[in-house]
Amino acid sequence: MKVKIDHEFCVGHARCFALEPDYIAEDERGRGVVREDAPEMSAETARRLVRACPESAISIVRES
Repeated sequence: MKVKIDHEFCVGHARCFALEPDYIAEDERGRGVVREDAPEMSAETARRLVRACPESAISIVRES
């Protein structure tokens, strides 16, 4: 699975990259970014990241 982070809503609480540093990194402004070198993400990990974001800036990308 994949997630995306909407930087229009992300304010840099740091929960995502503190929770899942293998998948999420911090940019120069303190906001989360999905790591390009991240391993395949499980559905549970994706859901955990979505639930952890207080700004609802993380969403699951539906792949077809």
